[in-house]
Order: sequence, then structure tokens, then C-alpha cells
Amino acid sequence: MNDHKIKNIFVEGAISSQKIAESIQSHSSKKEIGGHSIFLGQVREDVLEAGKVIQIEYTAYVDMALEKMQIIREDVFSKYPLSCMHVYHSLGKVNAGEICLFVFTSSKHRKPAIDACAELVERIKQELPIWGKEILENENSQWKENN
Repeated sequence: MNDHKIKNIFVEGAISSQKIAESIQSHSSKKEIGGHSIFLGQVREDVLEAGKVIQIEYTAYVDMALEKMQIIREDVFSKYPLSCMHVYHSLGKVNAGEICLFVFTSSKHRKPAIDACAELVERIKQELPIWGKEILENENSQWKENN
């Protein structure tokens, strides 16, 4: 393992635009960076057979998710020449239209940042023990499938 230690990736509720802006702004002093890639996951107001989604309530097995995220982080840092990586995922209720996932990668050149960001998003969706319960406008709910 190297110096790329994971910190808590979880945020209670929606990820604010202020948190996103502060994360981006904090990199302006890192002058060796030439490219950033950002993915923002937003809760969709899907219309399902059971009703319209108005929010998603996210839960996670936090300790296991953080352990798995550390493994993913190390894999991605070993595969791409990144300067840094930030990942934040919501827990709790997030309304339709709000941000629930923020992935931000930086590198000397754009391609590694873009490729690493894309891989991170796919691996987070496939490998982390995070579940979303879709809350419908009729007060029913159902577990969301990751796709």
C-alpha cells in the first residue's frame, strides 16, 4: 500500500454544490495538474410501474464499503498516473434532482483523469455495498437496481 489512504467517502444527504466547488477550488494551487475529470451522479425522477421516484434513501455497510474503496483506490492509483482522487457518496435521503455521487480525478494530462474517473464510477456502482431504496410519490418504496 502507498500513501493514498482513503478517508470517509460518505456524506449525509445530498452532496452540496458548495462541497463540489470547494473540492475543485482546492486544486488551483497544484500547478502540476493539467486535467481533471468529474462525474456527478444525480437522483432521477423515474416514472416506474409502481409510481414516480421522488427520492432515494441510501444505506451502506460502511466499514466494508470503506475497506473495499481503499482497495479500489489503490488499484486505480497503480493503474493511472493520478495526482489525486476524491469520491463522495450520499447516505440517507436524497431528493430527485440532487447530487448523490461525486467522483473527481486529477492528473498531469486529461486522458488518465478521464479514464480513471470512468473506471471509478463503474467499480463504485458494482463493488461497494451501498443500497438505494426508491421512495415513490405514493409513499411506497422499492429497492433500486444499480445500472
